[in-house]
Amino acid sequence: MPRRSVSASCWQAVIPYCPRYPQTLIHPQLESHRFCVLVTHRQMGKTVCAVNHLLKSALVNPLNNARYFYVAPFLKQAKLIAWDYFKRYTAPLPGVKVNEAELCLMLPTGAKIWVAGADNPDALRGTYADGVVLDEYAQIKPGLFEEIIRPMLLSRTGWALFTGTPKGQNAFYDLFLFAQKAALSQPENWWCGVYPADETGVISKEELNAIRLSTPASIFRQEYLCDFSASADNVLITADKVLQAQSRRYGAAQLAAAPRVVGVDPARFGDDRSVIFCRQGLQAFEPQVFCHLDNMALAARVAQTIESFRADAVFIDAGCGSGVIDRLRQLGFNVTEVPFGSTPFKPGRYANKRAELWGEMAQWLDAGGALPALPALKADLCAPQYDFDPAGKMRLEAKEKIKERCGRSPDLGDALALTFAFPVRSRMGASPEFARCEYGVL
Repeated sequence: MPRRSVSASCWQAVIPYCPRYPQTLIHPQLESHRFCVLVTHRQMGKTVCAVNHLLKSALVNPLNNARYFYVAPFLKQAKLIAWDYFKRYTAPLPGVKVNEAELCLMLPTGAKIWVAGADNPDALRGTYADGVVLDEYAQIKPGLFEEIIRPMLLSRTGWALFTGTPKGQNAFYDLFLFAQKAALSQPENWWCGVYPADETGVISKEELNAIRLSTPASIFRQEYLCDFSASADNVLITADKVLQAQSRRYGAAQLAAAPRVVGVDPARFGDDRSVIFCRQGLQAFEPQVFCHLDNMALAARVAQTIESFRADAVFIDAGCGSGVIDRLRQLGFNVTEVPFGSTPFKPGRYANKRAELWGEMAQWLDAGGALPALPALKADLCAPQYDFDPAGKMRLEAKEKIKERCGRSPDLGDALALTFAFPVRSRMGASPEFARCEYGVL
């Protein structure tokens, strides 16, 4: 891969940096958005990515006396992590001046870059900035951006990049949630990217599995799967469970006696997704996901799925699916509407039907359920939190609250959960032992 080339009005330079995946995807986002939140696993190369983004921005900035700052939680940490990177990548550039005492670089364009620590925030007051990188943001004291960094960006309409690995549900988590919503409402200004180790390929599958086996589950989820809820005890389905399920596969012979079930979650609002999910026993198949699809068109898609999948049962969310349900029945299909707030099949264990759907799906995963390897599905399955009512029955976080908290509805998760609405017996002729097994778990 070629090194990054930058040019100003009268000269050109080549930075000795060869971005790798997913850095090749990240840089265009950083260059086209003013505020970016980058959540990554350990050893992905986020600091190298941030350093080179800052360096390129400084080199191509046409304004006089451009100023940029790289900020880590502590000055010693900033020097250890980033200072050598800055010197390494600017070494081939002619005319670069290095001030070791102030951890400052002056580029041939006149732009300056400072490496600083958030442990001495007053040192940053009173100046301006064209761009700021806030690295390991989970460890930076809350309020630094609002009180000091944000005012620095005003006069030059500067940019800010927040990077880090999750460390519980702290200020970085709050910023991550805000950025997710802002990216939807202000896509021209905000971008939010999440890159867990099971998706980037930076760490080999063999090495990642070795790390998982030798690392406490909560730490692995936090440090390598970018799970902000790793230290929380109210998450129903954890990221590592989903990761394990996405590594499983079952053959046709293993599933032959299992019923074929379809779950359908029609879109509730304009930006939600309509999802059709098929499952046979322990194997869930890749879902069909649609945006802005009306009821008649969705009903047609469901009808095609029922016939091609040879479904034994079809469960549809009754909340926004009445039009889809009526149309399918009009076409002669036997479908079951599932009100999420209705009485559960196991009333002594769950507060309502939706809690039961997700609770049974969680048990299915524990029993060996296999999932398609989709990042969006993992995000949906790990989103809901739960608690217990005064009677000791499990309650699941409302879909609306999840959307308010995370900026999206867990539509894929709800569609898969719907396949656990009621016990289903295969029309292919299941054995008596299988017929006694609930929810199609072999």
